[in-house]
Amino acid sequence: MSEKENKGSGLDNIIKKVVSVGVGAAFMTEESVKKILEDLPLPKEILSGLVQNAKGAKEDFTNGIREELRNYLTKVDASKIATDILDRYDVEVEAKFKFKKKEKVDE
Repeated sequence: MSEKENKGSGLDNIIKKVVSVGVGAAFMTEESVKKILEDLPLPKEILSGLVQNAKGAKEDFTNGIREELRNYLTKVDASKIATDILDRYDVEVEAKFKFKKKEKVDE
């Protein structure tokens, strides 16, 4: 393999790693992202930019999930769901109560 091909494969590996971190950043802590990227032979400015992008991706992802859940839950009719459940199922409750005497009773 020539030196030029070696450089290409090294660059390919760096790009693959950066892309995989970008995609997985939503599920990683900032420290995890830093630890993965610290092995890459890139300038500090680029590494800090990648960490900031990963942090932003995580925030965007969680905000998107939060918004989707909020939109879905505002459409849910809890009363209708409860009525449907009570119409279709019998409710059985098993309970166990135990009273224990207090150590010290205030009078």
